[in-house]
Amino acid sequence: MYKILLVMAMLCPLFAFAQNNRNITGTVTDAATGETLIGVSVVQKGTTNGTMTDVDGKYSINVPENSTLVFTYLGFNTVEIKASSSTIDVKMQEQTRALDEVIVIGYGTQRKADITTAVASVSAEEWENRPIMSAQQALQGKASGVQVVQPSGKPGVGIQVRVRGATSLNAGNDPIYVVDGIITNDISNISPSDIENMQILKDASSAAIYGSRAANGVVLITTKRGAKGKAQVDISMYAGFSNITKNIKTLNTKEYYNLMEEIGLSVDRTNHNYTNWAKEMYGTGYQQNYQASVSGSTDKTSYYVSGNYQQEKGVISPAEYDRFSFRSNISSEVTSWLKINTNMSFARNTRMDATDNANSGRGGIIMSIINTPPSMPIWDVDNPGQYATNPYQSSWENPYAQANTYDKNREYRFMGNLELDFTILEGLHFKPRFSADFTSHTWDKFIDPIKTGYGRQANGRGEHADDDYLTWQSENILSYNKKFNESHNFGFVGGATFQRYRHNNAYMSVEDFVKGTTYETMTLNMANKINNATTSKDGNSLISYLARVQYDYESRYLFTANFRTDGSSKLYHKWAYFPSASAGWRFSSEKFFEPLTNVVDDAKLRIGWGRIGNQGGIGSYDSYDKYNISKQETSGEGPAVTPGKLGNRDLKWEKTTQYNAGFDFSFFNSRLIAEIDAYYKKTTDLLLETKLPSSTGISFPMRNDGEMVNKGFEFNLNGKILTGSFKWDANLNMSFNKNKLSKLGLTKRIYTANIESTNDDIIIVKEGLPLGSFYGYISEGVDPETGDIMYRDLDGNGQITPDDKTVIGDAQPDFTFGFTHNLSWKNFTLSAFFNGSYGNDIFNATRIDSEGMFDSKNQSTTVLNRWVRPGMITDVPRAGNLQNSWASTRFVEDGSFIRLKSLTLSYNFDPKICRLFAASKLNIYGTVNNLFTLTKYRGYDPELSWTSGNAAQLGIDMGTYPQARTFIFGFNLTF
Repeated sequence: MYKILLVMAMLCPLFAFAQNNRNITGTVTDAATGETLIGVSVVQKGTTNGTMTDVDGKYSINVPENSTLVFTYLGFNTVEIKASSSTIDVKMQEQTRALDEVIVIGYGTQRKADITTAVASVSAEEWENRPIMSAQQALQGKASGVQVVQPSGKPGVGIQVRVRGATSLNAGNDPIYVVDGIITNDISNISPSDIENMQILKDASSAAIYGSRAANGVVLITTKRGAKGKAQVDISMYAGFSNITKNIKTLNTKEYYNLMEEIGLSVDRTNHNYTNWAKEMYGTGYQQNYQASVSGSTDKTSYYVSGNYQQEKGVISPAEYDRFSFRSNISSEVTSWLKINTNMSFARNTRMDATDNANSGRGGIIMSIINTPPSMPIWDVDNPGQYATNPYQSSWENPYAQANTYDKNREYRFMGNLELDFTILEGLHFKPRFSADFTSHTWDKFIDPIKTGYGRQANGRGEHADDDYLTWQSENILSYNKKFNESHNFGFVGGATFQRYRHNNAYMSVEDFVKGTTYETMTLNMANKINNATTSKDGNSLISYLARVQYDYESRYLFTANFRTDGSSKLYHKWAYFPSASAGWRFSSEKFFEPLTNVVDDAKLRIGWGRIGNQGGIGSYDSYDKYNISKQETSGEGPAVTPGKLGNRDLKWEKTTQYNAGFDFSFFNSRLIAEIDAYYKKTTDLLLETKLPSSTGISFPMRNDGEMVNKGFEFNLNGKILTGSFKWDANLNMSFNKNKLSKLGLTKRIYTANIESTNDDIIIVKEGLPLGSFYGYISEGVDPETGDIMYRDLDGNGQITPDDKTVIGDAQPDFTFGFTHNLSWKNFTLSAFFNGSYGNDIFNATRIDSEGMFDSKNQSTTVLNRWVRPGMITDVPRAGNLQNSWASTRFVEDGSFIRLKSLTLSYNFDPKICRLFAASKLNIYGTVNNLFTLTKYRGYDPELSWTSGNAAQLGIDMGTYPQARTFIFGFNLTF
C-alpha cells in the first residue's frame, strides 16, 4: 500500500503542472489583407518561453493559465492577449506610428518620439532588395543632410560621405562610424547584409557625446541579432553584369593625321592602322554576392553567425574587388544580474587597381583610352611580346600597357569587442567594454620588364609595402534609467574611455629583375637594384570622460545635456571640452492643439546647441619638429640629419559649434511624417598646413589658422500614399547647404589642384569663398578672325595676365536630394530610387587634354568643329595654341543631375509554395542600377570628386573611372 501512495505522491506535481498549464494554438494574420504572417514572435510575457509562427502562420505554445501572450512582428503593432482559451487567433495591425520606434543613440537607445536632436535613421529594409557593395552606399539619398558621393566607378573605391558639409581643410571631413560600439573610420569590411539599421547623428547636440571625433557627424551601425524562437537560416545571392552608359568618341586615323599636320607634327600616312581604343578597353563587368546566416535564441542566449563573399569586376581591366567576411554576434544572460555581449568580425579584402583621375602621361587609363593615337596597334609588330609604343611620346604607354601594371592591395581585418552588462539595481547598469580593431595591409606593384616601355627602361620595376594598424579601446559606462510617478522619465549616462592607436610601415622599391620575372613570380629579392627602403612607426592616444542627462515629462517636455572632455597626444594643448544641450516640446499634447489632432497626431519642436572637435586627419607628431634622414657616402659617421617639417608648440583642437532647430510632424495617423531642420555650423581654429617659400627647404608646419561656416536647411518626408491590397509608399528628402571659408590667417590664399598639361592651379582657397571654388579666366568665345579664345581683360590694361584670373565656378551644389517609391500589389513590389544634385559646377579637365589640340594626343570628335579659316563662327578654337587651353570658363560645366540609381522588381512567393521545400520565405528580384542619368554634363559621369582626401578639390573630372549600368538578379531565402 505504501508503494502505491509513494507513486501517487511522486505524480502529484505532474498532475498539478498539467492542470495549471495550457497548450495554446492559433493562427496570426494581417488584419488588412487577411494573409498569414510567418515568423511572428509569440512569447509568454515576462519570460523567455516563446515560439514563432510557421509557414502557415500557425503557432503552438505551452503556458500557465491566466498568463499573457505577446505577439511581435517587424512593421506591426505589438499585441498582448490573455491565455484564456486553448485557441487564440490573432489579427495584427500594420504599424503606422513610426515615432514609437526605438533607435540607437550614443551609448544607449531612445524612443524616436522623444528625440530632441537631429538624427536620421536608415533601416535594412530599405536596401534588402537593392544590391549594394558597401554600407555607405545604403546611405546615399536616404537621409537629409547626408551627401554620399561615389567619386569613381572603380570596384572597391572609397565612398565620400559628408554630413552637413565639410568642416575642415586638413583635419578630415569623414564621419566616424560606431559599429556595435566599436569606433572606426573605415567600414569597408562590413557586409551590408549583416546590418540591421544605421542612425546618423547630424547635429552637435546629438554627436557631442563622442566629442573629439564627432565634428563631421557620427554613423551608428547596429548589426543583426538572433530573435526569440526557433533557429532561422537565411540565404541570399545575387549576380549580374555591367557596362558603361556613355562613350566619348575620338578621331579616327585619317582625322587624327589631319589634326597632327595642322599642329605641325609629321605623320606617316602609309600607316592605315586603326585601333578603336574605347572598344578594345571597355568590356563587360560583373558582380556576385553570396550570404548565409544562422540566427536564433535559446532561453538565455541569442546568436547570429554569418558568412559573406562579394566580388566585383570593373568594365575596364584590371580593376577588380572581392571580399570574404565572417561575423559572430552572441549575447548571453549568465545570471539575472549579468549579461555578456560579444561581437566579432573578420574580413579579407582584395583590390586590383586601375589608375584614374590622372592624365595619360601619369598612367591614367581613362585619359589613355582617349589620347592614344588611333594609328597605334596594340602589339609591336617588330617586337613580339611587347606592347606598341607611342611614336610621338615614347614614355606614354598605350591603354593595354597601362592595364598590364600589376597594382594589388590585400587587407586582413579583425574587429571584436566584449561587453559585460552588470545590473546593480533596477535601471542601474554598469557596462565595461573592451574592443580591438586590427588591420594587416599589403600592397604590391609590378611593371613588366618586357611588355611595357616604362618597364623596359629599368628592366622591370617593383614596389611592396606592409602596414599594420591596431586600435584598442576600453570603455566603462554607467547608466541609469527610471520613471517616477508615471510622468517623469530620467536617464543618466557617465563613463570614461581610453583609446590607443599604433601603425607600423615597411616599404621597398626595386628594379632590374631576373629575366622572365612576371607578377605571378615576382619577389623583391629577384631584383638587382634597391631604389628605396624604409620602415616607420607612429601612434597616438586619446582619453575621454563623458556624461549625459536626459529628462522628459509625459513625453511632452524633453531635455538632454551632454558633456565630454578629450585629451589627445597629437596636440600640444591636449585637452578640450565639448558640451551640448537640446530641448523638445511636444506641443501636440497641449490642450490648445486638440482641435487639430484629427489631422496632426504628433507635432514636436526641437532646439539644440553643441560644440564638437576634430583632430583626426593630422599627423601623430605634428606638434613636434621633424627631421629628414639621408644616407651618406662615408661610413662610420651615421646618416645625415637635416631639418624637415616644423612643429607647432601651440597646436590645439579644431572646434565646431553648431545650432539646430527642427520640427517633427505626423499626419493622418502617421500616414505622412515630416522632419524639418535648419542649422548653423561654425568651425574655428582650423587645422591647416602653412605655405612656406620652397627656398626655405623646410616643409609646412601645421597650425590653427582659419574659420569655416556651413549653414543650411533640410527636410525629410515619408508617406504611405495608398494602403490595402495596393500599397504606395514614398520618401523625399532634400538638403540645402551653404559653405564658406570665413577666415584665413597667415596664408590669405591657397592655390591647389594643378593641371599638368597647362600647369594651372584650378582651385582657389580664399576668405569669403566656398571650398571647391574654380579659378581661371573668363572665356568670351573664339575670335572669328584669329581662331583663338578671347579672355576677358578684367583689369583693363589691354593685356591678358594672371591678374585677370577670377572665380569661375563653384563645385558646391545648391541642394541634393533622394526620392524613393515603393509600389506593392499582391506579391509584387516595384521600387524606384532617384538621387541627384542641383546647382553645382564641374571643371571638366578631361577636355583640356581631349580638346586642347596642343600636342600629339588624340582628341574627341568635338575638335572636328575647330576653327580653320578667318571669319568662321565656332566654339572650338584653332589647333596648335596651348594658350587656348588655359583654365577658364570654357571648361566649367553645369554638374546638376538626376539619376535613377536603382529600379527593382521583386516577387514574394506564397508561403504554401515555400512550404514545399521546407522554407518560410522566398523573395526573388531583378535590379537595374544607374538605368539613366539626366544631365547637361558632357563628361562620362557627373557624380565625381577628383580626390576624396582633399576637402577643397571638389568637382574636378580628369579621366574619372565612370560608373556603370548594372543588371542584377538575386533571391533571399529563409528556412
